[in-house]
Amino acid sequence: MTAKLYGILDLGYVTEHQALGIAEKMLEGGVSILQLRAKDHAPDQLLPLAVAVRALCQTANVPFIVNDHPQMAKACGADGVHVGQDDLSVAETRALVGPGILVGKSTHSLAQAVAAMDEKPDYIGFGPLFATATKPDYVPVGLADIRAVHEAVSIPIFCIGGIKRENLPTVLAAGAQRVVIVSGILKAAEIGNYCRECLELLG
Repeated sequence: MTAKLYGILDLGYVTEHQALGIAEKMLEGGVSILQLRAKDHAPDQLLPLAVAVRALCQTANVPFIVNDHPQMAKACGADGVHVGQDDLSVAETRALVGPGILVGKSTHSLAQAVAAMDEKPDYIGFGPLFATATKPDYVPVGLADIRAVHEAVSIPIFCIGGIKRENLPTVLAAGAQRVVIVSGILKAAEIGNYCRECLELLG
């Protein structure tokens, strides 16, 4: 997996009415993966938006990931689904979505990242590195274990949680190779330019 900048279209930050336009700007800016995340929305309510975003991603040749809802991911033709520590296992998720669909797994410590390898996800998220409004109940893991995770885990690792363009150089210096950026992108005045600047830093 060559993807380095993972963008999340989070309906906690943008409205459904804004979502398609913002997705277009994220794709135009060059995000490598685009996830739709909507913690407070029912899957049936989200399906039309998921279908529309998936079409944009398909045109841009960018993988489209659905957060939390394997059935909806299958229904909209998503390229993948992302699950958390308290969601279905990777194996259970694969059984629902079928072969050829990416499955990502959230991890919140070095131990969880190592344990996730036994489930054989296609990638893991590691974080939150910093305090973030997206995950207010999670204690930040900091930067200290980033290199250790990369030494212990052989699949792609996307560092996540409070990462923005301003602190991205520090995150990369700590050993990160791939990142997820949420509010930094969604709140940017010029989303396309913001993504391009982050990609330039990612190299």
